[in-house]
Amino acid sequence: MEIVIRASVMFLLVYVLLRLMGKRELGQMAPFELVSLIVMGDLIQQGVTHQDFSLTGAGLAIVTFAAWSFVLSLIAHRMPKMRRVLKSRPVVLVRDGRLLSDNLNEERIDNDELAIEMRLAGISGLHQIAWAILEPEGKISFIRKDDADPDPRTGEDAQIA
Repeated sequence: MEIVIRASVMFLLVYVLLRLMGKRELGQMAPFELVSLIVMGDLIQQGVTHQDFSLTGAGLAIVTFAAWSFVLSLIAHRMPKMRRVLKSRPVVLVRDGRLLSDNLNEERIDNDELAIEMRLAGISGLHQIAWAILEPEGKISFIRKDDADPDPRTGEDAQIA
């Protein structure tokens, strides 16, 4: 029973830490962040099993982590109010070709990271973007403007400032 309690405490700690780290896909992590997660995994194992190297102890810890993950996803699915607490929400980064600096800063995404994602999506400039949204999984979705629409102020394509 001690392993279940230890695994539960470590699960909650990891859950909170990952939420605080922000939304990042594995491919977007800096090398240090990736190494930190790997080291964290080893430290968690030591803390959960208390150097219990038995298959039973390891299996119990894994089942406890999986059970907590299942329970939290079930709660988030069935209780909309709890979903706001347990799940990340999409965040708008660009609206109508304009950067939303407050949202970029809150999510710790700099202009270079956004530019990389734009290039990967085949977008050459902000003027092409109606919406850029950071999804809960860490991926940035882009919704393009219709390139044929001229800028109503000038009659020409909008320019990046």
